[in-house]
Amino acid sequence: MSGFDDMGLFFVDTFSTDEINGGNDSNKINFMNIKKKLKDFLRVFHTGNFNYIYRDSLRNNYNSGRYWLEVDLKDLNSYDEELGELLKKQPTEVLPLFEDAAKEIVDEITRPRPDGEEQVKNVQVMLRSEANPIYIRQLTADQVAKLFKVSGIVVAASNIRAKATNLTIQCRSCRSTVPNIPVKPGLEGYALPRKCNADQSGRLKCPLDPFFVLPDSCKCVDSQVLKLQETPENVPNGEMPRHMQLYVDRYLCDKIVPGNRVTVTGIYSIKKASASKTGLKEKLNIGIRQPYLRVVGIQIDSDGSSTTNATQAQIGSSSFLTTRLEEEEEFRRLAKQSDIYDTVCKSVAPSIYGFHDIKKAIACLLFGGSRKRLPDGLTRRGDINVLLLGDPGTAKSQLLKFVERVAPIGVYTSGKGSSAAGLTASVIRDPSSRNFMIEGGAMVLADGGVVCIDEFDKMREEDRVAIHEAMEQQTISIAKAGITTTLNSRCSVLAAANSIFGRWDDLKGDENIDFMPTILSRFDMIFIVRDEHNEARDSTLARHVMNVHMNATHNAGSNQNQTNGEISLEFLRKYIQFCRAKCGPRLSEQAAEKLKSQYVLMRSGTLAHERDTGKRVSIPITVRQLEAVIRVSESLAKMRLAPFANDQDVNEALRLFNVSTMSAAMSGNLNGVEGFTSQEDQEQLQRIEKQIRRRFVVGSQVSEHAIVQDMVKQRYSEKAVYKVIQTMIRRGEVQHRAQRKLLFRIK
Repeated sequence: MSGFDDMGLFFVDTFSTDEINGGNDSNKINFMNIKKKLKDFLRVFHTGNFNYIYRDSLRNNYNSGRYWLEVDLKDLNSYDEELGELLKKQPTEVLPLFEDAAKEIVDEITRPRPDGEEQVKNVQVMLRSEANPIYIRQLTADQVAKLFKVSGIVVAASNIRAKATNLTIQCRSCRSTVPNIPVKPGLEGYALPRKCNADQSGRLKCPLDPFFVLPDSCKCVDSQVLKLQETPENVPNGEMPRHMQLYVDRYLCDKIVPGNRVTVTGIYSIKKASASKTGLKEKLNIGIRQPYLRVVGIQIDSDGSSTTNATQAQIGSSSFLTTRLEEEEEFRRLAKQSDIYDTVCKSVAPSIYGFHDIKKAIACLLFGGSRKRLPDGLTRRGDINVLLLGDPGTAKSQLLKFVERVAPIGVYTSGKGSSAAGLTASVIRDPSSRNFMIEGGAMVLADGGVVCIDEFDKMREEDRVAIHEAMEQQTISIAKAGITTTLNSRCSVLAAANSIFGRWDDLKGDENIDFMPTILSRFDMIFIVRDEHNEARDSTLARHVMNVHMNATHNAGSNQNQTNGEISLEFLRKYIQFCRAKCGPRLSEQAAEKLKSQYVLMRSGTLAHERDTGKRVSIPITVRQLEAVIRVSESLAKMRLAPFANDQDVNEALRLFNVSTMSAAMSGNLNGVEGFTSQEDQEQLQRIEKQIRRRFVVGSQVSEHAIVQDMVKQRYSEKAVYKVIQTMIRRGEVQHRAQRKLLFRIK
């Protein structure tokens, strides 16, 4: 018997040294040896000051009821490079060994355990990598079953489901059970055996397919399916963004909501294609599989930029801390400069000439104010909304494109190509489970960033109404198909629109605008952008455009242009993200007192205007506009990383508000906007509408010119008559017919 014992030991020893000696089968993995190396890594790996990070983290997590451990692949490579390469090339075999090794280490370091907790729970091992992520379209069939790091935006998330890890099946005929059948992780299921192999002595043979699953005897874990979409900056021109299905389980579930920009580490896997209705097609596609990513680690990109490694790494990494500290010192040096406000404004779209006040407003929009949570649970938004109205050819779209690039999270969309569901959220049916699920739109994907909406005037009115709640309350409420929920859309809105007449007509005042008062009042600053004819300015502008075109190649090669005091786009993006994350200024007492007195002066300053004009005008500043000035003041303080906004910030915020919304309102360009229409004008419009309703009944039609002339004879303003007709057309009460010569009354 001693020889038998020796043979057993000899056999095990040979098995353990087979891989070390370079066995004939290169794909064969020595499980015992690898598990021993992984246990040693968790047990003895430490940093320079003998800080056993994984052993201590495992103990702390387990004692706190968090049965998981996050491992940095860089640490594993520094401990044993061959082991790290093996994990990257064959993760499906090594990861279960890693989790078994972690469970055994937990058994060692948590003894003695309290009564009732003698059984060690399974530990989930999550992986973290600082390697450069690859794009979804770079994944090919050669890379199946290997470890990869992929970046993108999560656009949809399924409900939490139960995934069986161990099955117990029972035969319908003989009632024999087969317990603890292991099931592979991922989206691949388990094929039940066709025949029952139980002892059939004295009984009839069991029929085909006799087994069924006993749900109460199965061991399950939580699982979730996510939908990952390519980031817009990584999609080639003229192509559609591609999607990838993600499978997460256990403690990785419910970590991500739609709209998050993430970098996931996972195993590129394949699954059987979804069953089709026709069996013939399934037989033809027997060798075709669909790819998906089995996630083993998630990093949420707080800055929305998928190109920089430093922002993706977790805080626990030492090299990340060093890089972050160096950047932070540089940020604080920049913030202490006296001309930081002018420097940031010069760096906003430097290729566009002029528009200094608009660029300053956009700089305030990028930094944003402070979001406040009141004691009763309500919140006040800190994001600033800006609207650019004016002539075509004044670089409005170029400003929007620049903001999309420089904002930490930026989404660009056009008015005509955007629907209400595309901007907010849509409810779709999951093709696999046939359940309804929510897919976030542009304003959900831009949570924490900026939404740039071009051609804002071309949007349909019902689609424009859909973003009312998102602009003020910064939430999107959904009540569709049995789903009632609220999504966050904490984003700024930068919109650009043209006049109804193409170019801005100063003589027609408010007729240039085709917006409802409710949407205009949600913009903190409204700029009228005119293409003014000035010979000196035109020559300077032409010279600037020539320089931009002549030096385009040279400027593209250099990342930073310090000649005019500008900072690079990449550095500006990081600085904006740093300020938004680290600073939440409030108004100082002196600034608040000054703003209060200015607010009272602006409300009472219309008395002289009333005496001069002889008609009562409404007050062009309301509490909503007062809050806009407060937000702009806070954003100016945030540029300097100051904890409080001072008097200079309030003065600059009031100046910006005066040159934007107040200037447009006092010139008559915003008549009809909330707070910008006098009582007398409102009564006159109502009288005209009543006369027009008497003029022709429902179902009849009459010449528009005749109606206007009749109203003018009754001493009504021609401009007011046209305004009432346009309002009735917008409400759907009247229609134009016969090449806009006749008016037909519908209701």
